[in-house]
Amino acid sequence: MYKYIIEGNRPLSGKIKAGGNKNAALPCLCAALLTDQKVVLRNIPEIEDVKVMMNVMRELGVEIEKIEDGVFALEAKNISTVAVPREGAQKMRASILLAGPLLARCRRAVLPPPGGDVIGRRRLDTHFLAFEALGAEILVDSEFKIQTDRLVGADLFLDEASVTATENAVMAAVLSEGKTTITNAACEPHVQDLCRMLCAMGAEITGIGSNLLLIEGVRELHGADFTIGSDFMEVGSFIGLAAVTHSRLEIENACPEHMRMTRLAFEKLGIQWEVDGNNIIVPAEQRLKVKADLGGAVPKIDDAPWPGFPADLTSIMTVVASQVEGMVLIHEKLFESRMFFVDKLISMGARIVLCDPHRAVVSGPSKLHGAKLSSPDVRAGMAMIIAALCAEGVSKIQNIYQIERGYENIVGKLISIGASVERVPV
Repeated sequence: MYKYIIEGNRPLSGKIKAGGNKNAALPCLCAALLTDQKVVLRNIPEIEDVKVMMNVMRELGVEIEKIEDGVFALEAKNISTVAVPREGAQKMRASILLAGPLLARCRRAVLPPPGGDVIGRRRLDTHFLAFEALGAEILVDSEFKIQTDRLVGADLFLDEASVTATENAVMAAVLSEGKTTITNAACEPHVQDLCRMLCAMGAEITGIGSNLLLIEGVRELHGADFTIGSDFMEVGSFIGLAAVTHSRLEIENACPEHMRMTRLAFEKLGIQWEVDGNNIIVPAEQRLKVKADLGGAVPKIDDAPWPGFPADLTSIMTVVASQVEGMVLIHEKLFESRMFFVDKLISMGARIVLCDPHRAVVSGPSKLHGAKLSSPDVRAGMAMIIAALCAEGVSKIQNIYQIERGYENIVGKLISIGASVERVPV
């Protein structure tokens, strides 16, 4: 086990590159199960969740070869079992994404309940309702057992715009008989990446980027060579870091077209940036001041399904708001435990009132000081790193496995822009 030791309040500058999108890499890896031919995936972040997923897929019989950094070839020529190993599955939420491909390719799947972040209940009902509509039978005891003789296209209306449920439904539908319509589909960039990868493999999907997907089932898919997009959560994290440390940072491979709603949220806190091709440049020494709503009302930053503000950035925005002049309401609508990490920020000196499990009022700017912290989940862990880097003194962050599940080489990236971060054994 390791921890981070961070010395804060140091000037940062330079270029930092966003890695591949974790939430695209995981379903795209799973989609390789849909064909017996070779699939090459590029821009794959070499993070803990990806390593766990690859190990699980190897146990299912998938051959995986690392071609170079960030590039992997997968070949699911011989799937040896449809039972997902419990130990690997319980390390990550994304293990549920193996259900759709296994069901489509093998007509059976057995999965233990998935693990992942401790941010509240994350229901799976939408996944199984979609599978049942396509013709599968579900048995739930200590494991989820899914089976069918044949999958038949259907008119699906998802009861929530769940990202992973949409991805599972799409992966099952592409090899179903006939036409499938998915209404109220999630349409985040990572869902779009998965759909484009499947099309490169021979799937017929229209409506990509909208909440209405039309899928014409095909008999089989073939191999493909696909590059996933950058992680806009990581880009948002680096923008927040630049702002609170008053640093000029150039974020490479930032895909600015994915940052439009995030830009509106940062502008509420007085934070601007420039776009140079595919890069985002955050200038130094901006005046961080809350922009009140009409009539002087306290503004709100709240999350919503795409293209709304991403839920995974609410933790980052809470830290940023603590360094901004004025008051703002952070409203995290999706997970009932995600905002509990603010206790850690309060211990560092932040002025935050946690109204309930979903809402926090942040009044700034607050002078933060170093503290001993523990990361409860991926995004809260990154938020703690940002808080530590703008605080006076030294902070120690434990349970960093949670951070490294989602951020590739985060210590090396931060050191490259002048941060004082050590990764040391506990």
